[in-house]
Amino acid sequence: MTDGITSGEGWSVGSVDALGDGPGFRKIRRELGVSEFGVNAIVLPAGIETGFHLHERQQELYIALSGELEIQFGDGSTHALCAGGLARVDASTPRKLRNTGAGDAVYVIVGAEGGYVGRDGLQPEGEQRVGRSPER
Repeated sequence: MTDGITSGEGWSVGSVDALGDGPGFRKIRRELGVSEFGVNAIVLPAGIETGFHLHERQQELYIALSGELEIQFGDGSTHALCAGGLARVDASTPRKLRNTGAGDAVYVIVGAEGGYVGRDGLQPEGEQRVGRSPER
């Protein structure tokens, strides 16, 4: 167990803050034992940009947690991402991020290859379904 990360049989719980201090990467995958997809958090200081990168295979989802970010794509388009903002980027699409705010910006990147599994949720034996949210 890493300080601030708690694990049990089939689960781990923690926070971005528990994964490190200062700017840079927070290795969520390693620290929480994620094995089915890549996932990291990044703390990006004010005024810093990442530089362009792309991937061979994995599509990525960027999730802004805090601060003010701008994501730019290889075609020159730019888009603001504030807390709760999302951006899906295909593997071969160049992308870079820039912190446009006055303080640190924090975002999570989830990456994978191979496709969507589909609805495979089950209820444990004896569990009763109480309510159901509408299909989306």
